[in-house]
Amino acid sequence: MNLFNRLPNSRTEPPGLERRVWRALPGVLALGTMLPAIYILLLHLLTLDSGEGMARKVEMSRYLATGAILFNWMIVMQAAILCAIVMVMKGHGYVADAYKLPDSPSPRQ
Repeated sequence: MNLFNRLPNSRTEPPGLERRVWRALPGVLALGTMLPAIYILLLHLLTLDSGEGMARKVEMSRYLATGAILFNWMIVMQAAILCAIVMVMKGHGYVADAYKLPDSPSPRQ
């Protein structure tokens, strides 16, 4: 028996919220990466000739922006994994998914 044969009477569910989220993920990833990066770039350009105190604040802002970018990447990756799981689970059932219970009314000893 081929493992990739569809089970009889298995059906797919129509796409729902997971498809809309899946399509929005590249935009969220780009926007969440570019906004902190542009902020740090502008901050560096505006404070080129500033003193030591301002350089420390710019450095701290860089760390915060890096953390925001990494946090965005993690959230997008988790959402992508979740959407992929939901899309797979909404698909057809295959022979490998079938589990036939024994017909015995009592368990074996």
